[in-house]
Amino acid sequence: MSDILEELLKGVAKEGELIKIRLERRRGGSKVVTIIEGIDEKMFSHREIVSKLKAKLACGGTAKDGRIELQGDHRHKVRELLVEMGFPHSNIIVEE
Repeated sequence: MSDILEELLKGVAKEGELIKIRLERRRGGSKVVTIIEGIDEKMFSHREIVSKLKAKLACGGTAKDGRIELQGDHRHKVRELLVEMGFPHSNIIVEE
């Protein structure tokens, strides 16, 4: 991991920002979307993160309005992948 990325991740941990992962229902409740909020757009590229998550989860998704949206229920797997990317485990909340 690069020194710059490590410093950025340390900054996130120090600031105590919380990353929230939750579900949203679409189209009359038949479709679900995993929503990831709380990742600072100024420090991390949402497009880069969503690209990696989409590839790992084999799903569609987008980054818009300061949040990341993934098609389907991937809450727990997203948490694992974010930890693998270097985000602090203690700063990630999965809403049931």
